[in-house]
Amino acid sequence: MNYEDLLVEASSLGAIVKEKPLKATDGLIYGNRIAIRNGIRTERQKACVLAEEIGHYKTTSGNILNQGDTGNRKQELRAREDAYDAMIGLDGIIECYRYGCRSLYDMAQHLEVTDSFLINALKRYSEKYGISVEHKGYVISFAPHLSVLYMGDKGDGDKKGV
Repeated sequence: MNYEDLLVEASSLGAIVKEKPLKATDGLIYGNRIAIRNGIRTERQKACVLAEEIGHYKTTSGNILNQGDTGNRKQELRAREDAYDAMIGLDGIIECYRYGCRSLYDMAQHLEVTDSFLINALKRYSEKYGISVEHKGYVISFAPHLSVLYMGDKGDGDKKGV
């Protein structure tokens, strides 16, 4: 999902997105207003920030700036996970496999996310699912490296690492 698509989604949810001269953060949400730092250079970076802020809009309640609070950290994680799922998800990993992506850089390019956003998403998926997860006839392995195995109907797949 690109920045323009996310702007449309935010609007459909009732959120108003504006680019502002933020100093301490790339994105901020207050009520139904989302601010994105206007100094962010690429649409890809802005999309990753906006996806997380939309995640906050959908999942967060109250002021969670104090990350020393366990409840606030959980809400932050929930919003980030929502962003990872919106921008990548297990379907996106499979799509990259089917597209022929051979590296994390190729995957980030194909998914239109930043390298760091992809790496953080994969780390989160590894924490959430463990070493591997089965999804729609594929096995996605997160350790020792990312790989996808198509199981198909008979379980005789072809394995590719990314």
